[in-house]
Amino acid sequence: MLNFALLPCRLIASAIALTFSIAIALPAQARSTSFGHRVRSVEVSQELVDAARIAEENARSSPSKYCWRYVKRALVASNAVDSYPDGISAKYAGKELTENYGFQKLKNITDPENAPVGAVLVYGGTGYGHVEIRTEDGYVSDFKTTRHSKRPLTGVYVKLANT
Repeated sequence: MLNFALLPCRLIASAIALTFSIAIALPAQARSTSFGHRVRSVEVSQELVDAARIAEENARSSPSKYCWRYVKRALVASNAVDSYPDGISAKYAGKELTENYGFQKLKNITDPENAPVGAVLVYGGTGYGHVEIRTEDGYVSDFKTTRHSKRPLTGVYVKLANT
């Protein structure tokens, strides 16, 4: 005899089992997107992934206008760069990283949401610009956020794995 009181639980359990079996059947690459974006195909160095984690651990709860300083500290702490980068203006961070630290500009990425975790995103605009690191959950510089900067993106910079 069917117990109607347990029917919703059985349906929920079946749905969970089906979802779990579908997730297992998917390749890891298809499961590893964040924010539901397309899969990012660039493999960045482990030091940049570590820099994203370190930056998140040291981020403030609100902006302090020292984004480039916080990003530089995370890059040094993770050994992504071998010395403290020069410059005070965030909008020139890409130039500094490519010329002196072996970073490459990803010319095919024009939307911050498609940047790989650990990528350094540089924004222009008025004043000093802005710089942030892409994380699993969003973006981090001197503070953490789930939304990228509204300033114009001037470049996405990475050190590739095994370089």
